[in-house]
Amino acid sequence: MIITNNDRRRGLVLQDIALVISAAGIIFTAGVFLFVFFNSKKDEEYAPIQRKWYKVRTVWFVVLIALIMIASAGTLRQLPYFADPEIRGYDITRVDVEAFQYGWEMSQLEFEVGERYEFHVTSRDVNHGFGIYNEDAELLTQVQAMPDYTNVLYHTFEEPGTYEILCMEYCGIAHHMMITEIFVREPGGSIDES
Repeated sequence: MIITNNDRRRGLVLQDIALVISAAGIIFTAGVFLFVFFNSKKDEEYAPIQRKWYKVRTVWFVVLIALIMIASAGTLRQLPYFADPEIRGYDITRVDVEAFQYGWEMSQLEFEVGERYEFHVTSRDVNHGFGIYNEDAELLTQVQAMPDYTNVLYHTFEEPGTYEILCMEYCGIAHHMMITEIFVREPGGSIDES
């Protein structure tokens, strides 16, 4: 998955939207509690109130389920763990990655700019986090490395250089030493050019 400046701006906009939605939800919930608090002091017959609010509760439940389904449909397809539809029909280079305490075993360490890679990530011992960082120490993409399970991660490198693979989940006393360098070059170029 390639993260561009447009993706970062879009992410900030989505964070702002999430903030507004969260604030509205908090205000709404506080309003419901205040409504219940101020109306709980009234002495009324319970059965009619119960019938009325059971109907409201049923409608509210259906609305919430619909909102959750819409939100899920709109966001799940953006996860980087599923094959990008653009990838279909293109050659993809498979890279096998196995994490272990405290290192990475990879089927290749040299990559080319613009080529699509399919990382098959697993672990032989405990959970690890597979994160690819560029030379500016920015996280480009990541996936979980788990024992007895293989996660697939798609990525295309945009720039040549030396990248680092870091473990992103504490896995033991030497977790901080779990670093592997990979090299990305221009197509047809040599590693020394980057």
